[in-house]
Amino acid sequence: MSHVSWTGAHASWARRSGRRGEEHVIVRRVTSKPRNHVEDLRGASRLAIEATCAVTDLVEAMHHTIASGPDALGRPLERVSGPITGLIYGSIRGVTRLVGASIDRALAQLAPLAETAPAQEAEPVLAVVNGVLGDYLSETGNPLAIPTQLRQNGRALVLEPQALRAALPDASGRLLVLVHGSCMSDRGWLRLGHDHGAALARDLGYTPIYAFYNSGQHISANGRELAAVLEQLAAAWPVPLDEIAILGHSMGGLVARSACHAAEVAGLAWRSKLHDLVCLGSPHHGAPLERGGSWLHFLLGVSRYSAPFARMAKIRSAGITDMRYGNVLDEHWQGRDRFALGRDPRDKLDLPAGVECYAIAATTAASPGRKLPGDGLVPVDSALGQHAQPELTLRFPDDHQSIAFGMGHLELLSNPQVYATMLRWLSRARS
Repeated sequence: MSHVSWTGAHASWARRSGRRGEEHVIVRRVTSKPRNHVEDLRGASRLAIEATCAVTDLVEAMHHTIASGPDALGRPLERVSGPITGLIYGSIRGVTRLVGASIDRALAQLAPLAETAPAQEAEPVLAVVNGVLGDYLSETGNPLAIPTQLRQNGRALVLEPQALRAALPDASGRLLVLVHGSCMSDRGWLRLGHDHGAALARDLGYTPIYAFYNSGQHISANGRELAAVLEQLAAAWPVPLDEIAILGHSMGGLVARSACHAAEVAGLAWRSKLHDLVCLGSPHHGAPLERGGSWLHFLLGVSRYSAPFARMAKIRSAGITDMRYGNVLDEHWQGRDRFALGRDPRDKLDLPAGVECYAIAATTAASPGRKLPGDGLVPVDSALGQHAQPELTLRFPDDHQSIAFGMGHLELLSNPQVYATMLRWLSRARS
C-alpha cells in the first residue's frame, strides 16, 4: 500500500453565503505534483501509530491477497515481491512498537524499495483504506488521504490549458465525467473488459474523464471538492466546451448531486454546461444494510482486495454512514451522532434543475414481480429516488428510469443491457 504513486493537490478555500446558509466553497486552486513515495510510507506508519497495529495487519493481509492471483472483479495483478512486502510491513510494525521513535530514519531506509514497487498493486488498497478510514486520514493530515483529482488512463490531469492540450489531443466538446463508488477508484470502471466511459467515447464522441476521491469523507465534502476541480477542468478545456454529462455509480451519484448543489451556491460556470446526469445503483435514500455496519461487510467482502477490512465495520467512515439515508448536504449530518439510529434527518434536495437526470436500479430478481429485491446493496426504490414521504421523492421522469433484472450492484458497471439503456438515453438527449 505505502508505495503507491499518485498526484497530490493543495487547495485554498473561501466562504460565501448561499441559500442554505454559509457554505464552504469553492474558490479553490488545485496544484498537482508527483507523489513522494517516502511520504506514503510515513503516512502508513502514522496510521499504524495513531490507530492500532491491527490496521497494519489488515493492510498486509490485503497486500498478500493482491499478490496471490487474479481477482474476479478486475484484471489479474502480478505477484508482489515477498521480500519487499515483508520488509515494508515489518518495518511499519517495528515503528509502531517504538511509538514513533526514529520514524524518519527507519522510513528513509525503505525509500529505494518504495521507488521500485509498482503503483498498480497498491492503488486498490489505497482506495479501500480511504473508503474505510478516509475521514480520519483527512482530519489528521495523513499522506495516505486521497486528494480529489481528475484522471485519464490512471494518471492525474494537470488542470491547466497547456497541460490539458498535451494530455488530451483528441478532446471533443462533449465531456463525460465518471464518478466511482465507495472504496473504489477510477480503475474500477474497467470491469470484465468493459468501460462505460470508453464505450460512450466510441459511440457518442464523449471525452471521458474519471474522478478519483477519498470516499471516506462526507459526501458533501467530496461534492464541494468535485465541483471545484470541475470548474478548473472546464476553464482549461482545450476546445470549446459544448456540454457535460456525469455518470455516477453508487456513492458517485450522490457525490455528483452534491457537486451540482455546491456549484449552484458558488455560481460556478461548469454547472450551466451540465446536460445529463446518469446514476447507476445510487442509494439516493440510503440502504438498510448500512445501519448495522452490514453495508461495509457486504461492500468490502465482494473483493479479495478489500475483504480483510470487513472486520472494521464498526468504525466505518463518514462516507459510509452518509449512505444510511443518502446524505448529500452538510446539514444532513452536522450536529448529529452519525452512528445513532433515528429518523431520516434530511431536508429536500431536488434533482439539479435544467439537467436530464436518469436512474438505473438493479435487482437480483430475474423478472418483474410485486416486490423486487435490490441489488444486494441498494433497494430498487432508493436507486430510483422513490420515498415513502412524497416531499423527499426525486422526480426522475418515468422514461428516465430503468430496472436491470438478474444482476448485482457491481454488474451495473459491465452489463450490456445497462450500457444499451444509457446509450439510448444519451443518444436521445443529443438529438
